Amino acid sequence: MEQVKREHIAWIDLMRITACFFVMISHSCDPFVAQAATNPLAFISGAFWGSLVRPCVPLFVMMTGVLLLPINMDMATFYSRRIKRIVIPLIFWSIVLPILYYLYLNFGGSTTNLNIVKEDHTLAATVRKFYTFIFNFNYDNIPLWYLYMLIGLYLIMPVLSSWLNQASQKDIKRILIIWGISLFLPFIKMFAPALGYTGNYGNMGLLGICDWNPNGTFYYVSGFIGYLVLAFYLMKFPLNWSWKKTWAVALPVFVAGYVITLLGFIFAQKYSPANLETVWYFTGINVFMMTFSVFIVIQKLRVNFSPLLAKIASLTFGIYLCHFVLLQVSFDFIHRFIGLPPYLLIPILAFTTFWVSYCVVWILHKFSLTRRVVM
Repeated sequence: MEQVKREHIAWIDLMRITACFFVMISHSCDPFVAQAATNPLAFISGAFWGSLVRPCVPLFVMMTGVLLLPINMDMATFYSRRIKRIVIPLIFWSIVLPILYYLYLNFGGSTTNLNIVKEDHTLAATVRKFYTFIFNFNYDNIPLWYLYMLIGLYLIMPVLSSWLNQASQKDIKRILIIWGISLFLPFIKMFAPALGYTGNYGNMGLLGICDWNPNGTFYYVSGFIGYLVLAFYLMKFPLNWSWKKTWAVALPVFVAGYVITLLGFIFAQKYSPANLETVWYFTGINVFMMTFSVFIVIQKLRVNFSPLLAKIASLTFGIYLCHFVLLQVSFDFIHRFIGLPPYLLIPILAFTTFWVSYCVVWILHKFSLTRRVVM
């Protein structure tokens, strides 16, 4: 998502735009999946599209691995360059987005989106968000959760890079297998109570997790770090499959992952609402299956350099940062004036939000003062 100055890789431009549009669709589904009790068609439509685009964030993480690993600079320089470019946009949008939400919702905007609590957008609540973002994101800047996570990845990447530089192919495979096992943990945790597991003094964590220890067995070899390692592996040891083999693997693996995601989300909503988001976890085995499939297909494409594609791709970071409030405005407008079924409204909403956000970021990019908050 963030720009780097290395040899330009054209297929990364395509993947960057694809992942960014997937994010637009994902967030466009939120108002619809929230209507499970009142509008089944809206819920099913949101589940259909939302499940389809779960690879969005993992693809961004894998692109970070492709573009930054191995790290060819000292740790201090890497931290200075990478984290600085994240912290500035984080601070800027953590303040600007609550202001925009306050203005929109208190001066004519709608709260049709069922996730919005208007009491959270009073003047006092808005001012409070200006400094509490140092603890965590809030509703107004939900997409910024990614920046907090990305900073964490940057902190460990120099250490990871040193190991990857000297690790054998077999050793990297071993780590990926261990990480692969961790991808099953969300589902194991969900089904463990059915086998009689009652937790540890009320804490339902697994493998050593309890009230005084949040770090279980797989804590240090799980999460998004695996996508970094996987991306490095696929670049250093390309699969070199024919298109026939690539599709023979990618298509069924993607479909299987998608079916698990979609049906799991629908069944969880009906039978286990507390686990509704479990099947949408970015670090679950089902989402990994979809992500891996999309990555190997796009990686194999022979994409020629396109100035237009490169320009759009270069602004996807800014599009991601500002799109959430613009999506709210687009949703209110489209929901009010376009009478289409929800399964068509969702892609229209995503498409509209993407290009409106692009125009905003294009303007911000034109000025040196605001360029650093969108690049």
